[in-house]
Amino acid sequence: MKLLVIYTYPNHKSLNYAFLQKVLKGSKENPNIRELQVLDLYEENFNPLLVFNEQKRRRDMHMDPDIEKYRQQITWADKIVFIYPIWWGRPPAMLLGYIDQLFASNFAYQDQKGLFPKGMLKGKSVICISTMKGPTHYPFLWLNNAHKTLMKRALFNFVGIKNVKFFEFGNMESPKGKQMKKLEKIYKYFQRLQH
Repeated sequence: MKLLVIYTYPNHKSLNYAFLQKVLKGSKENPNIRELQVLDLYEENFNPLLVFNEQKRRRDMHMDPDIEKYRQQITWADKIVFIYPIWWGRPPAMLLGYIDQLFASNFAYQDQKGLFPKGMLKGKSVICISTMKGPTHYPFLWLNNAHKTLMKRALFNFVGIKNVKFFEFGNMESPKGKQMKKLEKIYKYFQRLQH
């Protein structure tokens, strides 16, 4: 299995970074994971801004040379792991900008006249690990679980990815947030992960 880990948090002295380290440690101990790549969007200075003009047209995003290496990473991966915080009920703008550019028509999906678009990333799977300051069930109670709907239905299912697993960890700034227990859960999950 080839694993692509996309880390989206601007601080390496953070709980999100600790989750990244547990993913990496567990993955390196897992004989099912043959290859591993990490994309740190902030460290990479990824530009999340969409630019459409005379030279850059939206319909040509699937061929944009500026993001070719990121398309190659997605094509290469069997499983994609996203690590990010939930801010205001959704992932950070940096990650959303990455999604806007990478999950483009004629790369991630293909329009079909009069039909639902054809997902072109079938066979891949996704794991989302997210943290939030509020309680774990806050997005479900107050936001109709908009985060999961956005990520699973509006994005991953649209591009053909049906196997999506969520780890949503709330109360992460609380002394009673059970951070160590949650970090250990992620480590063990990746240590035993199968395709």
